Amino acid sequence: MKARAARAQQLERPASEKRSVAEALEPAEQRVLLPGLSWDTYERILADNQERSVPRLAFDQGVLEAMSPSTEHEVLGRNIGFLVGLLAAELGIDVVDVGSTTFRRADLQRGFEPDGCFYVQNAARIRGKTRIDLKVDPPPDLVIEVDITNSSLNKLPIYAQIGVFEVWRHDGQRLVIFRLEGSQYVAVAASAVLPPVTDAVLSDLVEQGTRLTRPVWMRIVREWARQPRKAGDQPA
Repeated sequence: MKARAARAQQLERPASEKRSVAEALEPAEQRVLLPGLSWDTYERILADNQERSVPRLAFDQGVLEAMSPSTEHEVLGRNIGFLVGLLAAELGIDVVDVGSTTFRRADLQRGFEPDGCFYVQNAARIRGKTRIDLKVDPPPDLVIEVDITNSSLNKLPIYAQIGVFEVWRHDGQRLVIFRLEGSQYVAVAASAVLPPVTDAVLSDLVEQGTRLTRPVWMRIVREWARQPRKAGDQPA
């Protein structure tokens, strides 16, 4: 409790006196939870760290989580993002990759920075934009979340409130597809954002991407995408 209070006090100091949130985290993957923060404080922290790729911040009605990713986390997230782009190209599906863009809604008191995200069904509405404003722009259609160490903050309610249609979550072992139905996410076998991809196919391809050379892995992905198949066919 004392450590959390000290971090919160540090965040309230003038910019000239305080260390950034990134410096408060250990080099290895770590999640720091700071309750009782105002929206203004969250916005100041975002401003102080806008030129940094880490930590990644999530805010849920007064609770801030700062996450510093490990190498395993980053490799998984980047591989999944690369896989989305490659599969989409082979399947003839248009996507816009907006990476770890910060999304926030002051009226909901919620915000997040994903490991990766894409506009698919809404790609045409976002293409060419240099800034996304959720007051007028749609939320991403697909969010990628790597959660190896079990996040202290459940981000699914944040994504649901903001209206993210599909979430792909990888726990270091397998990938699960969550689809927004009403105000809740349900685990589903197949992606509606990137059909005919399934959770089993994605899990297999991501696993292969961690141990094969990139050219070999790309060939396998392309061959799977190009061959006639039924939904759920496994990669070779």
